[in-house]
Amino acid sequence: MRHCLLLPLLALLGACAGPLPAVDPQQAWIELSSVPGNVLMADRLDGRPVNDGRYFQVSPGAHELQVRLQFEVPSGGHDGMAEMQTRTCRLQLRFPTFVAGQRYRLKAGQQGYRPWARLYDSQQQVLVRGKTLRCGSV
Repeated sequence: MRHCLLLPLLALLGACAGPLPAVDPQQAWIELSSVPGNVLMADRLDGRPVNDGRYFQVSPGAHELQVRLQFEVPSGGHDGMAEMQTRTCRLQLRFPTFVAGQRYRLKAGQQGYRPWARLYDSQQQVLVRGKTLRCGSV
């Protein structure tokens, strides 16, 4: 019975660790980037869940991207010792003019307890800043 449960789990983990698909020249490619220790995953594209949280690939035009950012923050603790706690935030970015064949980078991080996200073009120019939808502890 345990083997029956293990096989689907291994298949799911293998899909996440697999190679990224080929870039479609008819689409815009958005790679995700954050600082070491943070976890940044694509969550929703135009209100729908994405299949692979490692990137976005979108048709030309306007799109709404939602990402999930996890990072560590101090939680107070006992005897003056701060314990670390994982904070999960959902951020949203809207951009009206994605261009086919272009590569974009969505960077996210945090300053203290507050997350941030920015969308950059291939020349590292900021195109749009993200909006925090909600945050909570895990």
